[in-house]
Amino acid sequence: MGYILIAAFIGVGITTVAAWCFHAILRARILRDVATTREQLDAAQQARQEADAAQLARSEAMNRELALRNEALCKAAADNEQSVETLRDALARATDEREAWALQAARLKGEAERLAGLKTTFERWHEQMTSLMTQNQDMHAKNASLSSIVRHVVIVSLNASIEAARAGEAGRGFAVVAGEVRSLAARSEALSKDYSHSLHRNDLTTTATFQDIQAGGKMIAASLGALGAMAQTFQATLLQDAS
Repeated sequence: MGYILIAAFIGVGITTVAAWCFHAILRARILRDVATTREQLDAAQQARQEADAAQLARSEAMNRELALRNEALCKAAADNEQSVETLRDALARATDEREAWALQAARLKGEAERLAGLKTTFERWHEQMTSLMTQNQDMHAKNASLSSIVRHVVIVSLNASIEAARAGEAGRGFAVVAGEVRSLAARSEALSKDYSHSLHRNDLTTTATFQDIQAGGKMIAASLGALGAMAQTFQATLLQDAS
């Protein structure tokens, strides 16, 4: 009878040691997976924050520069319109000053031709805005990928918490680590949503600036066309009268 009890105690001890070893191995594996996932998340989050901050700074700087340029172009359009009106008045009053007016018409024509070079500037701005919109779309895609990673980390941390609860007292420390990972994932998800909102606001600002530049370009092109045509007509009329 004593041998049977001893054998039973030995069997219970072996089972207990085996269970403890299994839980220790499982805990070490889960801790290693969580640490690896946390390092990957930190690296991805740091890289995305740096890239997003740099891109947002470039976008804001370009929007400010484009707004200033658009304001200057609108002012130039207004000045050109005023020049057209002045030229019309001059045509009505032109009498014996044909030579002087011919020189004025030639100067206006040259100015119109010089300002016509703004077409290249408009095309370059159009390319820059298109590139900026493409970069914004790329940032949206990267942010969506990070959001997917964060959601996966949340699921992993929940599974880790469940395993820690099953481990009982031995898994208490691991449960704390899993909770911290889950909290980090929640903050990362909130930060990702905030960046997404910032990107959408930047898209609206970029689109509005792009539309303003297009409108300003069309207005200036129309003014330049009218100014050039009027200068040519004025100069041709004066030369015909002189001959």
